Amino acid sequence: QVQLVESGGGLVQAGGSLRLSCAASGRTFTRYVMAWFRQAPGKEREFVAAIARTWSGGNTYYADFVKGRITISRDNAKNTVYLQMNSLKPEDTAVYYCAAREGSAYTDYNVYTYWGQGTQVTVSS
Repeated sequence: QVQLVESGGGLVQAGGSLRLSCAASGRTFTRYVMAWFRQAPGKEREFVAAIARTWSGGNTYYADFVKGRITISRDNAKNTVYLQMNSLKPEDTAVYYCAAREGSAYTDYNVYTYWGQGTQVTVSS
């Protein structure tokens, strides 16, 4: 069982930056692929980024709409995954969720086992 707690959301002006954090409980953090998804009002939850397990290469994956603006990273010593978001746009406004699963990284939210409660990101124009 893994519990995920996100933090770092807030209100920021367009062009600004935020760093989201997701702290995981337990001692098996390194077993999990970690990912970020987001959901805007009235829209389906969508993939943002994922990072593979370190021992399998730690590869990162990004949605096309965030490439170059967002970086996912993990600190296994702190059981934490981060989402650094730069050059934010109003359309990035959403609740951002952290997710975890064992196995490979996927963009489909249905295959992720564990979820955090979400953190709100609001980008004003």
